[in-house]
Amino acid sequence: MRRRRSGHAACRHTHPAADALQSLMRREGLGPDDITGVVTHVHQGAIDVLGAVVTPQTVHQAKFSMGTVLGLIAVHGVADLDAFEHHALADTRVARFRAKVRMELDAEVDALYPKQWVGKVSVTTVDGRKLNARVDAPKGDPGNTLSKQELEAKAVRLAEFRDGATADEMRRCIARVWKLDQPGSTAEIFAES
Repeated sequence: MRRRRSGHAACRHTHPAADALQSLMRREGLGPDDITGVVTHVHQGAIDVLGAVVTPQTVHQAKFSMGTVLGLIAVHGVADLDAFEHHALADTRVARFRAKVRMELDAEVDALYPKQWVGKVSVTTVDGRKLNARVDAPKGDPGNTLSKQELEAKAVRLAEFRDGATADEMRRCIARVWKLDQPGSTAEIFAES
């Protein structure tokens, strides 16, 4: 079952295109095998940072590979820590999808960067359709912030990764954090430590 949530454990330059592809695949009901090609319309900085990583050899390199990030999105629905650790290098479906992705300099996206991180993708499907998607503010940007629920879920996921803290420990911590603006909350936090 493909997981669907926002947040990518990858280079920030990949986020706009990842969100745009995720949106397009949901909207059109596409799977990775329905797609023959993806063009990500990017700013020059993305090409400069990501262009060198063609076939990543490490998980760290995979986080700087537009094709791998989009492959994880297409195949697994997410590009989170777990997906990178288990699928970025070992999953042949991700590698096949990576080969379908290319970056192309886009004048509009380049002119808006860095004030705005626009994501634009053009997708070609196996049945010959040409589909486009655009995201003007990737999830997590000031114009598209995470909700309180999304922040809490992300904190729990990050803490649970590699057993940093249990979900229950994080929920207790989160409950304390949300009370920090209340009188006496700091004393309460230190008293419980």
